[in-house]
Amino acid sequence: QVQLVESGGGLVQDGGSLRLSCAASGRSFSNYAMGWFRQAPGKEREFVAAINWSGSSTYQADSVKGRFTISRDNAENTVYLQMNSLKPEDTAVYYCAAAPWRYYSDSNVALSNMYHYWGQGTQVTVSS
Repeated sequence: QVQLVESGGGLVQDGGSLRLSCAASGRSFSNYAMGWFRQAPGKEREFVAAINWSGSSTYQADSVKGRFTISRDNAENTVYLQMNSLKPEDTAVYYCAAAPWRYYSDSNVALSNMYHYWGQGTQVTVSS
């Protein structure tokens, strides 16, 4: 098992930037692919970005491509989401998630059921 704690959310103006962090407990962080999802009020949870265990491959939803960047530091057991050019439609609770290697597939990185461990979420609010 792994425990995940998100941080870095807050209130930002349209066009601003935020950097989210997800700290993982345990000593097996490098065995997990990591993803970010978000959920806005009245909407279903949607995929944002993902990164494989080595950091050599990243994936982004079309809605955030070119604006958001996912990265990881395995030495610090942390995954990051750098969010630039934020828009009001980015307002949501952002969740960090971990996918054990045995369940990982490059073709399934956008599917929530690939991820077995989830953080509590951090609120991101972008004002218009």
